[in-house]
Amino acid sequence: MTPAISIQNLTKSFGDNAVLRGVDLQVQPGEIFALLGSNGAGKTTTINICATLMNPDGGAVLVAGHDVVTQADQVRRSISLTGQFAAVDGVLTGRENVELIANLRRVPDPKAVATDLLARFGLTDAADRRAGTYSGGMTRRLDIAMSLVGTPELIFLDEPTTGLDPEARLEVWRTVTELAHRGTTILLTTQMLDEAEALADRIAILHGGTIIANGTLAELKALFPPATVEYVEKQPTLEEIFLAIIGTKAASRP
Repeated sequence: MTPAISIQNLTKSFGDNAVLRGVDLQVQPGEIFALLGSNGAGKTTTINICATLMNPDGGAVLVAGHDVVTQADQVRRSISLTGQFAAVDGVLTGRENVELIANLRRVPDPKAVATDLLARFGLTDAADRRAGTYSGGMTRRLDIAMSLVGTPELIFLDEPTTGLDPEARLEVWRTVTELAHRGTTILLTTQMLDEAEALADRIAILHGGTIIANGTLAELKALFPPATVEYVEKQPTLEEIFLAIIGTKAASRP
């Protein structure tokens, strides 16, 4: 099977700062692949190179079978990018945002495309409201819906849940999982380990400019000695408490 993304010995420096020092990575079609790393590890730089927003200093990067340097136009036709900050125009309505992207991508019948995508992401009732009035979770869902115009083969999600509340995070997680079930390949960067654990088929850790670990969650766990079994009282996390409380309140409404 031809990888959806193939990265070999990727290097990138900014002045004297070598950010990527020989990254090797492969993402298979239809999988959710999580790239983990601390701030400054080079996750966004890797994404930007894969999305043709930045040229590498060295190495080879193929996305959807196309070289990101010599075949950038073909790469752009195959991908979509959702960055750390939503690319949503707050003055336009949700529907107008999606139609704008459909027109830019020259997709037939932008109105029908917008209606379908807004319905898929649970935004039909808010479709004709200004996007600036949306909650964080709604804005992120609209951002991802815009990314799906033209049915790209591959989506890059750069820290998609940064700044979202727990409910909105779960909304985005459900969206990402649904996309993968539909066959979309997703490369996701995150600093949230629970996010990678919940979503990813495979996980890579980027540190010091290279990939220092790569595999499924089970394979990464196997790198450590077997856990000692102890019986302890499990206390709920604050996130679990928050979600339980708001769930109870929502259920009690008339």
